[in-house]
Amino acid sequence: MPSYSLWRLTSPPLENGDRLTRFEFERRYSAMPKLKKAELIEGTVYMASPLRFEPHAEPHGDLMGWLWTYKIATPGVRLGDNPTVRLDLDNEPQPDAVLLIDAQSGGQSHLSQDGYVEGAPELVAEIAASSATVDLGDKKRAYRRNGIQEYLVWQVFEQRIDWFHLEAGEYINLHPDLTGVIHSQIFPGLWLDQSALLAGDMQQVLTVLQAGLNSVEHQAFVQQLAQAIQSDG
Repeated sequence: MPSYSLWRLTSPPLENGDRLTRFEFERRYSAMPKLKKAELIEGTVYMASPLRFEPHAEPHGDLMGWLWTYKIATPGVRLGDNPTVRLDLDNEPQPDAVLLIDAQSGGQSHLSQDGYVEGAPELVAEIAASSATVDLGDKKRAYRRNGIQEYLVWQVFEQRIDWFHLEAGEYINLHPDLTGVIHSQIFPGLWLDQSALLAGDMQQVLTVLQAGLNSVEHQAFVQQLAQAIQSDG
């Protein structure tokens, strides 16, 4: 058997546009430890460009702060930043954020023995700047087909947030209520003032989220997750 170092040298590098199986994608990705982000979407390799601060890094930080605040108030819910997700044989994305229900609490995904997410997290979020075409095209179709219940896409240049909910096999856009707040259908209490998020007004974003966390619906969801753990045990 060839040594690991020889295997790394003989493994072809990943290139944008490569058509690969998921297993070959993982083999080549593992042989490139300095590579920060590559995705397999519908059998095609996509590699990220260097990330600029305002079009990606800053909105990504704001999005994670909103989701993290929800996560710490909701035992049984887990949050991941850029995790590799094994969806199917042709798709292994690395979303900007995933919010999932832990498998012990009744979630539909789980962690593999080697530590990767397998299956469909309940919610996936993407910051779409240069990647908008892929995020709203092939990636959206792959997420829908694999049963990801909610998909949030923040189009930075267009100053637009689309939050899709899976209904009867199709993604339906969630619309804000009369106060401009969007309510998750999968994570009760996950409320978003999209205008405030687009404006970078994180104090208002967190004020609205706190109202969601104080809601009867969120309290019932927390109890539901706790009961799922007890029944599993």
